[in-house]
Amino acid sequence: QVQLVESGGGLVQPGGSLKLSCGVSGFTSDYYAIGWFRQAPGKEREGISCISNWDGSTNYAEESMKARFTISRDTAKDTVYLEVKNLKPEDTAVYYCAAERIATLRCYLPRNMDYWGQGTQVTVSS
Repeated sequence: QVQLVESGGGLVQPGGSLKLSCGVSGFTSDYYAIGWFRQAPGKEREGISCISNWDGSTNYAEESMKARFTISRDTAKDTVYLEVKNLKPEDTAVYYCAAERIATLRCYLPRNMDYWGQGTQVTVSS
């Protein structure tokens, strides 16, 4: 059974940085992708970035996100990370990781994902 477990959220001051983790388990093939998403109160869930487990290639929902968001992985630990720098109050949201069974170039689209973690809260406030 596929399981995704996020961690690393918390309260951060504006301008600070955070590194979120997504522990991945249960896949029987290597062709999946892991994506990071967020959902702010009253807003739709939006994709940020995703990474293919097969070759480590990455995609971002918007080019502008590359400036502050970095997705990476540690294959030995079966963990995918999302580093966020220069945090702003508008980054406050629940951050989720999700998995797409067969990786596609648009693994940052919520509708493409097959499994979801429970989410981790990130609050940016002074």
